[in-house]
Amino acid sequence: MKQNPLLERFPLGKGVTLRNRIVMAPMTTWAGNDDGTVSHEEEAYYRRRVQDIGLVITGCTHVQENGIGFTGEFAAYDDKFIPGLKRLVIAAKSGGAPAILQIFHAGVKTSPELVSDIVAASAIPGDAGPFAPSVTPRELTCTEVETVIQDFGKATRRAIEAGFDGVELHGAHGFLLQNFFSPHSNRREDQWGGSLKNRMRFPLSVIESVRKTIAEHATNPFLMGYRISLDEHYEDGLRIDESLHLVDRLVDEGIDYLHVSLGNALEARPVDAPNGPKVIEIVRDHLAGRIPLIVAGQLRTPEQAEDAVKAGVSLTAVGQGMIMNPDWVKFVDGKAEGKIALNIAASDVEQLAIPQKLWRVIEDTTGWFNIR
Repeated sequence: MKQNPLLERFPLGKGVTLRNRIVMAPMTTWAGNDDGTVSHEEEAYYRRRVQDIGLVITGCTHVQENGIGFTGEFAAYDDKFIPGLKRLVIAAKSGGAPAILQIFHAGVKTSPELVSDIVAASAIPGDAGPFAPSVTPRELTCTEVETVIQDFGKATRRAIEAGFDGVELHGAHGFLLQNFFSPHSNRREDQWGGSLKNRMRFPLSVIESVRKTIAEHATNPFLMGYRISLDEHYEDGLRIDESLHLVDRLVDEGIDYLHVSLGNALEARPVDAPNGPKVIEIVRDHLAGRIPLIVAGQLRTPEQAEDAVKAGVSLTAVGQGMIMNPDWVKFVDGKAEGKIALNIAASDVEQLAIPQKLWRVIEDTTGWFNIR
């Protein structure tokens, strides 16, 4: 019998080979302690899910104190958080897979409840969402922009010292990296805005800072990935052609993989070409095998993830499906008992090691799951 392609070994880069093509997607758990340290609930959440997967990518952590995106988000903006990050590494790597720390600055996507000084590329309000109301941010000064860039590097050093195997820069979902790149949200008239070249300057400068930090501090193979949203719904927003220009530069600057975040990985099409080729086909063909491609977006069942691999995706990131099914990989290799769960109930929380704060968010957020 031919092996399921999801279970094939995969060379991710820098000599790191994954035992399969299944990634634990980066998902916020809202489970951090009030002081920004990693909680025991967060550790338990990872331990319950990492036994058979190929790669772990943690939920996002902020590189500056005002860069927090969610309540209960663990922090990485100061060396005092390294001990907690070390505990998270132990939990995330307890199943034998490499673990990557996702780092970001939430920018305009944070909330006044969390941050008194909300900053962004320009004073353009963000979208109102379930976790952050629409607010008008303060435009970062050039000096502050340079400081943020340096702080991405400092957070990378902390990831190295904690024992992670890489960092993923969260340049998707309207957070600060995308906020600078988007023509909708970046109206600056200095070197950080305006032309495509200038709007790419901030994410590329962050990449440079992270790359230099890795070269200086890492003694073992240490990966650098980039998560991206390729287009936006605004009339003056990002379009996929511009994003592919950034992708080319990211590849040139040495990222080890590209992580594309989509509403629906198998069906998404560009905003400006809703009847054209699917996004995963466009990106697959554009990358042409230069670096691995990870895709996330409603890949809840093994069949959906397998379809993504058959479409040319290197690795499949499973998020909500893995919350409901901590032993998700066993449904791929035929070792699971029963059927894969597509809904969830309060009675499941303890057995699934779901942090209480995460469960409250699940209950309050439309579209997360079918709650029975």
